Amino acid sequence: MGEKGLIHFYYGNGKGKTTAALGLAIRACGCGKSVVVVQFLKDWKCGELDSLARLPNATVFRGKSSGSVFVRDMSDEEKAATKAIHDGNLKKALELQKSGLCDVLVLDEAADAYSEGVLDRALFEGLLDNKPEMLELVITGHNADERLIGRADYVTEMLKRKHPYDLGISARRGVEF
Repeated sequence: MGEKGLIHFYYGNGKGKTTAALGLAIRACGCGKSVVVVQFLKDWKCGELDSLARLPNATVFRGKSSGSVFVRDMSDEEKAATKAIHDGNLKKALELQKSGLCDVLVLDEAADAYSEGVLDRALFEGLLDNKPEMLELVITGHNADERLIGRADYVTEMLKRKHPYDLGISARRGVEF
């Protein structure tokens, strides 16, 4: 019999939320577990996804409707299209889980998509409230959502004390993405 899956929540304004979540995903893949990653609010090319693509037991879903535009700058139509993409990706991931093809589910930036209204609230809350017992669920985001904190077994706040971006240093390929 396998071990009971737990809920991890990595949040805050500090660097390392996605890195921690994907590190766990790579570890799980290395131990023979099937991993599904859903990235919300992201669609740019990044090194970690190139690495995951090389692993036969990892599946990634991602996307949003309007390139580099932040959700706060999207039109209502772009938000609706992004929500449709996000909802569809989460549904695909849940279907894989129901089919036994997902031991670990990483929902990267789901807390932000949830709080910004570009993720179906009922679908996401239903997952939190009815998480399959054996599923390991990892959620990241900036917002300290009390519902997530209350449901999670692990809660880690990434606190920014200093960041190169504040000095005008842009994200660097291979380090931040």
